[in-house]
Amino acid sequence: MAEITLSINNVNITVPQGTTVLEAAGQAGVFIPTFCHDPELTNFGACRMCVVEIEGLRSLSASCVTNATEGMVVHTDSPAVQEARKTILELLLANHPLDCLTCGRSGDCRLQDYAYLYGVKTGSFEGERHSYPLEDDNPFIVRDLNKCILCGKCVRACAEIQGNSILDFAYRGFDVKVAPAMDVSLKASDCVFCGNCVAMCPVGALQEKGLRSAAPTWEVRKVKTTCPYCGTGCSFELNVKGNKVVGVTSCDGDVNGRTLCVKGRFGYGFIHHPDRLTTPLIKKNGVFKEASWEEAIKLVAQKLGRIKAKHSSDALAVLSSARCTNEENYLLQKFTRAVLGTNNIDHCARL
Repeated sequence: MAEITLSINNVNITVPQGTTVLEAAGQAGVFIPTFCHDPELTNFGACRMCVVEIEGLRSLSASCVTNATEGMVVHTDSPAVQEARKTILELLLANHPLDCLTCGRSGDCRLQDYAYLYGVKTGSFEGERHSYPLEDDNPFIVRDLNKCILCGKCVRACAEIQGNSILDFAYRGFDVKVAPAMDVSLKASDCVFCGNCVAMCPVGALQEKGLRSAAPTWEVRKVKTTCPYCGTGCSFELNVKGNKVVGVTSCDGDVNGRTLCVKGRFGYGFIHHPDRLTTPLIKKNGVFKEASWEEAIKLVAQKLGRIKAKHSSDALAVLSSARCTNEENYLLQKFTRAVLGTNNIDHCARL
């Protein structure tokens, strides 16, 4: 592939042809703020926070949709660029609830971060403000369209990652909003509640209902692990407060990126459920009693051995779990065939 060389902040960098200015800056270690851009989504160029100054052009250019060219000279932090970004932030804050102290995304919000970075404390523009009702009628996601900055990342995530196209832009002008068809709630739409839109949202417009109500971002520690629901091997981060899992958030997994299904993202309630078994149970005199692992395994081995001796190996069958690792399932099928002597083994992958 052909390569081109450009200058970014007086530093020359060589990149493959077709690389955007934003991508080139990233490779050069130069930070450019973004709202609407995400490497997993198509380039949108809507928020204009990533504008840069390119010598020879009259106006500032959105770096996420501008391809780098040979000999291009780019300035990412010139006075004109800083002034443009401050104005964009002031416009956003002019119609944004300033409730950072009680917002569940405080500490994990790009608007908050950039406002601090560029010293923007309040919006300098006055006028009509939105007053949308809070949408929390489903058990998984809270939508607060008053905080939406119309970056379109949720729309593209739903269409390009999940393939459902539930969300899109509705209405025009000041009344533009992101909504399902016919402007119904997520609960009334065909949403599958994968939560990938929540993972993409850069502000507090979309939040995980259980997680954000359980603890603020600075009170949780994140533990990267593998989803237990199927054998795909998706990675995510458990959000832990004290010794309790209070939610799940995306991380950059090798298998799934930041994509998760509804079970992986929101199906963590079983971890601390009071009905969850924590010790083996053995029925004695018609009543289940707690037992040690040694006692339970010994009883199972005796029962299996008795059935095999009396009725042959084909009287036995084993049901494995798609929620186990491939290695665990391999060991179980090996045990079934080599020890029990039967091919009667199946699994629960048909979730």
